[in-house]
Amino acid sequence: MKAKQLVPRNDADTSGKSEALHHIDSITPEAVNERLELIFEGLRQKSTAKQAIYRNTLAAFDLLRKVSRELVVELSGKLTPVDASVAIEYVPVNEMEFHIRFSGDLLIFVLHSNIVTFPDDYGPMRTDYVEADFRRRFFGHIMAYNFMADSIKYQRMNDPGYLVGRLLINIDSHYFLEGVQQLEMPDLDMSDNLVTSDAMKLFVESAMIAAVNNDLIAPPLPEIQKITVKQKIENQQVSRGSKVGFSFSHQQRPGVDGLIY
Repeated sequence: MKAKQLVPRNDADTSGKSEALHHIDSITPEAVNERLELIFEGLRQKSTAKQAIYRNTLAAFDLLRKVSRELVVELSGKLTPVDASVAIEYVPVNEMEFHIRFSGDLLIFVLHSNIVTFPDDYGPMRTDYVEADFRRRFFGHIMAYNFMADSIKYQRMNDPGYLVGRLLINIDSHYFLEGVQQLEMPDLDMSDNLVTSDAMKLFVESAMIAAVNNDLIAPPLPEIQKITVKQKIENQQVSRGSKVGFSFSHQQRPGVDGLIY
C-alpha cells in the first residue's frame, strides 16, 4: 500500500486567498450600489448620446439624399437640351446607401451605423468646442466614394474606388468634412458648421467636381500584354484603366483605421 503523498502548503498562497476573501466580505452594500450607479450613469449618458448622434446622422443622410435628387433633376434639365446622350441619374439602393451616376463616374454615398471617436490630436478633437462637452467627441459618419460606373455595371471586382470625402456628424447636428482638396472644407472648428440643405448640396457638388476632374488613365502596354482565363471569364477587360487618384488636403493625414482622409 502506497503512502499518501502530502502536498506542501504554500503559506503565501493561503494568506493571499484569505486576504482576498476578507476584502470581498468587507465590501458594503453601499459600495456595491455606488459602483453599479457609476456603471449605470456611464452607460446611460453614452448610450443616450450615441442614439441621438445616430438620429442626427440619419437625418443628415436623408437631407443629403434629398439635395442629391434635386441636383440631379436640375443638372438633367440643363444637360438634356445640349446633349441628350449625357445621362445623370440618382439611384436609390437602400436606407443607408444611394448612388449618383453621371458620365463614366459613379458616386456612392454610404451611411455607417456605428458611432466613432478619434484620438485627442485628430482633426476637430483639439478645439474648444469639442472639449467643452464630452458628447461632442463622438460622431456618426457618411462616406462618399468614387468608382468608374462600368466597374459596377460589369462587376469588375478588382477595379479600385476612391474615398472622396467623409462627413462627420455630432450630437448638435454640426458637421466636420474631410477629404480631397476639391471639397469645400470648413475649418477644424465645428462650432458654426450646422447641417443645412446648402451645406449638404455643397458637399455633393464638390464631390461631383472632384470626380469629373479626375480623369481615367489607361495602363501602359507592357502591363496589359497578358490576360488570364479568370480575368476573361470575370469580364476583367485587358485595357481597363484606373483613376489617377485624388490629391488630399494638407490638413488630412492617414486615419486611425489606416485610410487616407
